[in-house]
Amino acid sequence: MSLGRTVTFSELPDGDEESYTIVGSAEADPFEGKISNDSPIAKSLLGHSIGEEVIVPTPAGDMNVKIINVQ
Repeated sequence: MSLGRTVTFSELPDGDEESYTIVGSAEADPFEGKISNDSPIAKSLLGHSIGEEVIVPTPAGDMNVKIINVQ
């Protein structure tokens, strides 16, 4: 996965799906589904592939996600 790609992931274990496009910090707009490549979510997902499980650090604790799709 790389900059400019849209990633869909499922939170584990409950399965809520989310999609975000990873962009540069100047283009980031979370309300439009665009997150900065410097964000914790993007940093955790970059370099991973469909089917991989990834741990995303958040202020509320680690979130486990599985990458469903990359476009």
